[in-house]
Amino acid sequence: MKKVFIDGYNVINSWAELKELDLGSARDKLIEYMISYASFYDAEVTVVFDAHRVSGNSQHIEKRFSVEIVYTKDKETADDYIERSVDQVGRKVEVLVVTSDNLEQQIIFGRGAQRMSSLEFRQSFKEAEKSITEKTRKLSDTQSLKLYDHMDEESKEKLEKLRRNG
Repeated sequence: MKKVFIDGYNVINSWAELKELDLGSARDKLIEYMISYASFYDAEVTVVFDAHRVSGNSQHIEKRFSVEIVYTKDKETADDYIERSVDQVGRKVEVLVVTSDNLEQQIIFGRGAQRMSSLEFRQSFKEAEKSITEKTRKLSDTQSLKLYDHMDEESKEKLEKLRRNG
């Protein structure tokens, strides 16, 4: 299973559809997207929002379905948290870090993790979203919920006669 770390505010500021929302709504929408992403790719996703400018803030971690959401403590950046987490995971599992911060990408790569920019990740997410939509459409086409589609031919003929003759 792949472990994915997302620099939350970096992604929000890179994706136009998130950037136009208020911050709380953008965080919620990103988390909603990541729940779908984690499910589609069978990945463990951690979205990190830094609170290094929020005086007195202590670290807060919550879980929504398969996604872990981390709000870092005072004076800790998302980059700091992600670097420490990548070090803890080590090279035991495949790790992907999503950030557009070039320095952070170099540091993460040096520690054995894969890296992807926020815009590249958006493309990957959009491809997953398209596949999910297509699979859902195919399932709904093949697994119709209409009673008529599950009737035998004789019953369909009787029903048609009733419809025509009243």
